[in-house]
Amino acid sequence: MLASASACAAGGGLEDRLRSAASRGDAAAVRELLDQGAAIDARDSAGRTPLLLATHANRVDAAKTLIEAGADVNAKDAIQDSPYLYAGARGHLDILRLALAHGADLRSTNRYGGTALIPAAERGHVDTVRTLIDAGVDVDHVNGLHWTALLEAILLGDGGPRHVEIVRLLIGAGADVDLADGDGVTPLTHARRRGQVDVERLLVVAGAR
Repeated sequence: MLASASACAAGGGLEDRLRSAASRGDAAAVRELLDQGAAIDARDSAGRTPLLLATHANRVDAAKTLIEAGADVNAKDAIQDSPYLYAGARGHLDILRLALAHGADLRSTNRYGGTALIPAAERGHVDTVRTLIDAGVDVDHVNGLHWTALLEAILLGDGGPRHVEIVRLLIGAGADVDLADGDGVTPLTHARRRGQVDVERLLVVAGAR
């Protein structure tokens, strides 16, 4: 009985095997299991689909196989991550582009109430920010902390070249440079307080107050 219980815990069904193959990036096994009838969006105990597991590990080939077979790029797990949102937040650009080409919901939000753009800006993923802007994500979306992508790039960024470039991209995309946080503090004030001289300069040139 103990051996049987262990086997069940490890998972022997098609869906268990599909999630395992996706997580380790075995695209050939993913294709084979789908052909055998494995449910493409079958979730584990944490609500994660095979595609989300592939995205966690940045397994591009496995993710591509799943997405092109119809996996839901917007399927959220128990903590409100989806393949699209996670790829954006982590800068997994190849998977993000695949998700955008296959129905990513640009208005979807994570557990903090933020779009994919906000954590991408915070973490300094320049190409990801550029890609999301080009896709049409709302640059002025305000999350549950009352922060925009511009505010997060300043508040949680390091003021270095990547975050300066992200501020430049956001301003160029029409971000409201005076949209304050929940306490009424503007991006310019935050940049000055943090000694982010290059960010401050960009904001002043853009007319920030």
